[in-house]
Amino acid sequence: MSDGTQQHDDRSLGQIVSDVAQDLSTLVRQELDLAKTEVKQEAGRAGRGVGLLGGAGVAGHLALIFVSLCAVFVLNDAVPLELAALIVAVVWAIVAAVLAQIGKKALDRTNPALPETQRSLKEDAAWARQQKS
Repeated sequence: MSDGTQQHDDRSLGQIVSDVAQDLSTLVRQELDLAKTEVKQEAGRAGRGVGLLGGAGVAGHLALIFVSLCAVFVLNDAVPLELAALIVAVVWAIVAAVLAQIGKKALDRTNPALPETQRSLKEDAAWARQQKS
């Protein structure tokens, strides 16, 4: 040690190896638990975004249906009913656009990098290097 004092360890080499193995086992288990927790949190955030994008898909599908119906009615006979169908289709298109934007923003806020796990792993690597020396 740098302060000039020496410590004496009465443990055998086998005990030291056993202790290190046990510490590493505990460390790995804790890291896995941390990773699971972070993944679960990020999955919840991503799930909301995916749900909103799914809603945008449904709304977009309905817009397509109404635009298609509008085209059919326009081709059949030009009466004000077509204008009503077109208005409904435009409303659904706006709903789809709004849901898609909200869903995209929700997905952009997710962080799959697991910052806490990365920080903890760096600390563990530093600890392991210290134990080696």
